[in-house]
Amino acid sequence: MPRRRHLSPEEADLWRTVARTARPLHGHPVPLPDPVLPPDPPPLAPARPRLSPFLLGEKHHKPERRDLAPSLPELVGQAPLRMDAGTHSRMTRGKLAPEARIDLHGMTLAEAHPELIRFILNAQSQGLRLVLVITGKGKRRDDTGPIPQRMGALRHQVPHWLHLPPLGPAVLQISEAHLKHGGGGAYYVYLRRR
Repeated sequence: MPRRRHLSPEEADLWRTVARTARPLHGHPVPLPDPVLPPDPPPLAPARPRLSPFLLGEKHHKPERRDLAPSLPELVGQAPLRMDAGTHSRMTRGKLAPEARIDLHGMTLAEAHPELIRFILNAQSQGLRLVLVITGKGKRRDDTGPIPQRMGALRHQVPHWLHLPPLGPAVLQISEAHLKHGGGGAYYVYLRRR
């Protein structure tokens, strides 16, 4: 048995209009349904102000910049350890001296990429294990746009290059350099044996 549905007020008015024009078959009047009114909506709570209260002439405090992406040291540090733990510990504490270094300061991305490839592959062919890649920390610029700009294009691009071919098979581990070797503006690159 189908469930009985209540008519909306518009449907009830339409039914009454049609029912007035119809003639009953057996002479019994057709009962017209009463319109069902929707229940009253609950009272609305007073709206909270979107802005915090302020006084006229009060200084505006800029909201903190929040970088949702993990920082570069966190990304490099989260990589799995693929080398000897003792050697890695000595390397990150600055106890191992790099056997060669390349300084990419002042280069564009297009200039730095082939130089980095040449340097890493030559160092591996010479049998070197630990090299230092100096990228610099980058220049601070005014960030006026809605999308935050990261500081230091080379600093962010070099770890990606070191994971991609042709450098990926040559590199065993990447980590941020110790302060005496450049800190956040340089990377230790530990190479695989040939």
